[in-house]
Amino acid sequence: MTNILTYITFAMVVIIFVFMLFTLVGWRWIMKKIVKKMGKIILTDSYQENIMELMPGLRHLGIQNMLENSLRAESGDVLHRPLGSSKKWPHLDPITFIPAQTTPFAISGDEDVDVKVTIGPKAKKPMKIKIPLMISGMAYGIALSEEVRLSLAEAANNTGTAINSGEGGIMPEELNAAGNYIVQFSKTEWSKEENLFKRANAIEIKLGQGALFAVGGRISPDNLTGRAREIMGLKENETAVIYDNFFENQTLKDLKGLVDELRQISGGVPIGVKMGAGGKIEEDIDHVIEMGIDYIAIDGGQAATLGAAPILSDDFGIPTLHAIFRASKHLEKRKMKGQISLIASGGLFTPGHFLKVLALGADAVYVGSAMLFVVSHHQVLNALPFEPPTQVVWNQGKFKDQFDKETGVKTAEKFLTSSTEEMKMALRAMGKRSLKELSKKDLVSYDELTAKMIGIPFSFEPWEN
Repeated sequence: MTNILTYITFAMVVIIFVFMLFTLVGWRWIMKKIVKKMGKIILTDSYQENIMELMPGLRHLGIQNMLENSLRAESGDVLHRPLGSSKKWPHLDPITFIPAQTTPFAISGDEDVDVKVTIGPKAKKPMKIKIPLMISGMAYGIALSEEVRLSLAEAANNTGTAINSGEGGIMPEELNAAGNYIVQFSKTEWSKEENLFKRANAIEIKLGQGALFAVGGRISPDNLTGRAREIMGLKENETAVIYDNFFENQTLKDLKGLVDELRQISGGVPIGVKMGAGGKIEEDIDHVIEMGIDYIAIDGGQAATLGAAPILSDDFGIPTLHAIFRASKHLEKRKMKGQISLIASGGLFTPGHFLKVLALGADAVYVGSAMLFVVSHHQVLNALPFEPPTQVVWNQGKFKDQFDKETGVKTAEKFLTSSTEEMKMALRAMGKRSLKELSKKDLVSYDELTAKMIGIPFSFEPWEN
């Protein structure tokens, strides 16, 4: 028996050796045969039987459309696409800054640049942050894991900025880790305790958001597990409900009453609203001014979320560029500029993006999707290549337990610091010592339509002061 096994093993080794030798020596011949055979099939089969029929089909329909239609056919349910719209929206890229080279001159790199921001300057207790970048509302439990939320809170505190709670649960540890904390007042039953509002440095009433707008939702127990359920006060098999409105038969009078109540409970911190950027943005702003708010957070069409129906992400809203310009212009028209703060978000990923929306009239920027990828940084390698990188940060992610909080704090903090320093460098290059000196007068565009609509110079034409 032993001899038979020896012969079999020897034979297998010889076969493998011969195969490897043949492959090494004859790989060109093998490849040529394969290519010739495949090429003949592709070049001679009729279109109806040809695998390459897929090419015009994909060009006509689009890979993403084909994928999403297949998912609709499989599930028969509404899709929930993560991370917002994938279509190309008009954006900030055609806009550039005007450098200072021959009066005014650039500012020395040794000089610091003031980038501090005050949110809600007319509030009894305005919120003051050291940098114009804040971490947007990405909900604990509904979206992010506990460790990721704690990392972001600590990074925000270390850089002197604020973090928004999002519409999920709020952990006591997160409140302790954070400095300036914005409690989002969402259309939910949870996170409504008075002690949260008294701890808050600002309160944000979520009327809507980009990619999802005012639409509510239901989250099954299977899709919301762990400690988050306890924090949110959910029973064992209870579905988490995000309502479409705050009140039955809701009116602006109801919302104004809510603003007044929150202002009284909190002791006078800024009360703001978050809303998706829509085509009637001026009318929306008029209504929230009537509510008596201290700041407005505008979420443009490029905004992201954990999951939204593609029709809401792709076919609703207006681009962030258009929204911020129009919102700022309307606040000026209403003589509210400098009284009501404007926060921009949606598709803003780089220091250049951040500084451009500030030049267009925003007072601060919410950073969301970019923070997800910087807080996870090289930790996404725990999920790749067989799972998407977000599986490291989601509360339901397969690799959330492999996320290291301290590493997340460091990478998120470094990103915020690096981005701020780049923005300071750009301000120095424009001859400015303070963010308050920045305006749309510092912008030019190489796209004629963008230049015309914003009211900045078109780069092909001579400069007129």
